[in-house]
Amino acid sequence: MILFGPSGNSESFYAAGYSHTEQSAKYVKDMGLDCFEYSFGRGVRMTEEKAISIGDAFREQGVEISVHAPYYINFANPSDESAQKSYGYVLDSGKMLKRMGGKRCVFHPAAQGKMEREEAVALTEERLKVLRDYIYLNHLEDLYFCPETMGKIAQIGTLEEVVRFCKIDKVYLPAVDFGHLNAREQGSLKTVGDYRARLEYMISELGYERVKHFHVHFSKIQYSVKGEVRHLTFADTEYGPEFAPLAAALKELKLEPYIVSESAGTQAEDALAMKRIYEAL
Repeated sequence: MILFGPSGNSESFYAAGYSHTEQSAKYVKDMGLDCFEYSFGRGVRMTEEKAISIGDAFREQGVEISVHAPYYINFANPSDESAQKSYGYVLDSGKMLKRMGGKRCVFHPAAQGKMEREEAVALTEERLKVLRDYIYLNHLEDLYFCPETMGKIAQIGTLEEVVRFCKIDKVYLPAVDFGHLNAREQGSLKTVGDYRARLEYMISELGYERVKHFHVHFSKIQYSVKGEVRHLTFADTEYGPEFAPLAAALKELKLEPYIVSESAGTQAEDALAMKRIYEAL
């Protein structure tokens, strides 16, 4: 079943007088949404008790929850000490996710830095093999860890690179941010065929069953020659991408991903707009 929901809380959530993540479960459920992504973007600062409390609230509403690991993860950092910290950020996110009863942990793979591209990608790949071992050692292999496609040219995270990382082990599932892809490729996603080509590529490399329930981030994103500049809302008419062609491609290929809106402040409303576009097909 295809799922739609927001990344974090919309401005409307706070305007309605809500403040606690536990309240987000009923809020998104009442909007007609199916999932929610909690961000540990600035660090995993949560007690086990809080994670369990959040999980209970979402379970009660029948809303799935995922998490986004800290934004500053970088598995291509030349420093082994820094790499150890990145392992910790992902594993800590996974442990809290498990307490919440969720299944998907999204993370940024790496930044290129001063390395040659292939050198940075190869180092990231080797580090993700180590991370895989840590995942099994910590009994987190029942979760999905989702390397994300990235929006800036200098970041590691093209679609091809993410697919390469997911070939390491079944614990890795692609997180495809179509706004990021569109930004780094300077407005490449316009038609159903544009989206279908990316989806068929993933299926050809990873197999239909792996790709069927992959993870999606979607928002319109302003970009420059260096890629992503900032997230926008669906009200923007200058930058893309548009969701309708992706909805059509997903329907054609019978894919049922977990779709998270990352719009700037209207993420729940734009998630609902995506759900309506999809259901209208």
